[in-house]
Amino acid sequence: MAVDAHAAPSEDAKPDLLKITLPYQRTNLRKALWQVVDTLIPCFLLWYLMVRTVQRGYPYGITLALAAIASAFLTRTFIIFHDCTHSAFFASRHANTALGYICGILTFTPYEEWRRTHAIHHVTVADLDRRGTGDVWTMTVDEFQAAPRRVRLAYRVLRNPLALLGLGPIFDFLLFYRFAGKGAQKRERTSVYITNAALLAIMVVASLIIGLRTYVLVQLPVVFITGACGIWLFYVQHQFEGVYWSRHEAWDPLRAALEGSSHYQLPGVLQWVSGHIGMHHIHHIRPRIPNYNLQRCYDEIPALQAVRPLSIGRSLKSLRLNVYDEQRGQLVSFRSLRARPHSSTPAG
Repeated sequence: MAVDAHAAPSEDAKPDLLKITLPYQRTNLRKALWQVVDTLIPCFLLWYLMVRTVQRGYPYGITLALAAIASAFLTRTFIIFHDCTHSAFFASRHANTALGYICGILTFTPYEEWRRTHAIHHVTVADLDRRGTGDVWTMTVDEFQAAPRRVRLAYRVLRNPLALLGLGPIFDFLLFYRFAGKGAQKRERTSVYITNAALLAIMVVASLIIGLRTYVLVQLPVVFITGACGIWLFYVQHQFEGVYWSRHEAWDPLRAALEGSSHYQLPGVLQWVSGHIGMHHIHHIRPRIPNYNLQRCYDEIPALQAVRPLSIGRSLKSLRLNVYDEQRGQLVSFRSLRARPHSSTPAG
């Protein structure tokens, strides 16, 4: 592991860090309600303006420009949804669920099913022996070299930026989230059905009022841009130079939070849009800290500031890091594997 990426806490600091972040879990109804207002109202207003630009025959570039702005507010809507899945946005669990379903429908994401897989992600992050649910597909060097050719090809395709950020939003938000995953129980499957039914109803009503063509021209770019932003944020939160991974017997949950999750340092506007989720190391220490408390938590706890921020420039380099080298303890590129002998020669 690259030592300059994160400053690992000492054993003595661990219980203190867990303890001193606890008060920041306290919710604030005024802040929560204002965040709903300053996020959803602009989102609906921009959607309406996009509809009018299509109906009046304005150049589609104007619609797309509005879609880019609307996607910023829809990304922020997803952050609210994300907080609700952790029961972190409101003090009331019922309020979190109700708002979570609404935001989930707006972002094409089933509330209970995503909540389930995301909870698994939180207890397995950076654990090499428990990969595969709610995370980005990551193979070790040995696994990649021993895999059949078709698996290696599929892995290369899915780790390609064009597939990740181009096809990823369409696949995830329009197709993958329409079905419950393996291990889903009745509640999770029901949330998928409710979300799908609501989306279908919205599409039918919108088609009757504004026309299917207008609906698609307005909705599709917003969902695509929002999906690409969401996938990118999630990607760089756990795929970066110096990231911590470990086999289960040596896995440390606090190291997984501080060193397996990035502090993605964004400009002020983007930080507001993303609900401070770039402070992901804090989120993984205390998932129930609402997004509107993350900045204060970071500012008031020096130990959290010891984590080296991931700049936009450094984050772009993470796209070249594709497989995890257990011997070196770091993510490496496909190119670096050319000089390596294969651990085995698989058939296929």
